[in-house]
Amino acid sequence: MAGKRFLGAVALSILALSACGGREDPRLMNLRASSRAPDEFGILPTKPLQIPQDLALLPEPTPGGSNITDPTPDADAVAALGGNPARLAAGGVPAGDGALVNYASREGRDGAIRGQLASEDLDYRRRNDSKLLERIFGTNTYFKAYAPQSLDQHAELERWRSAGARNVGAPPKGIKPKKIKK
Repeated sequence: MAGKRFLGAVALSILALSACGGREDPRLMNLRASSRAPDEFGILPTKPLQIPQDLALLPEPTPGGSNITDPTPDADAVAALGGNPARLAAGGVPAGDGALVNYASREGRDGAIRGQLASEDLDYRRRNDSKLLERIFGTNTYFKAYAPQSLDQHAELERWRSAGARNVGAPPKGIKPKKIKK
């Protein structure tokens, strides 16, 4: 009987000590790979080798620089959607979007907003980190932590419909969308 109590006390103390160990960066999504295989989405194939019409048009090789056979997923996506991939390299705000950017920044803009938001989100995730048993059993706590900030899409759709706005991407008024359980 004393041996069982001793083992129980040891197990309880190990459990209590494991609860004290905190992480620097709280993880609300408990995503883990189920195998040791490579991530098939992390591998980008290179473009096929081609001989250009004029070899003098090839760019000068630069050590550590880019290669014309390097994958360019952003430019490829823009081209697949009918856009001009050369505009990605131009940087800045396109001339056609200048008025929109000016209107959106009419009350000022902060160049350090990304760092500030990342810091605030890290603090929020630390305050809403998963509990010990949730971590032990790998429970996903992301949706529970961010629930106060989520938008009820069905209520918002009804609000816009009652205001008279049309939404062509939503089902017609007679068809009720199914609510997705989280």
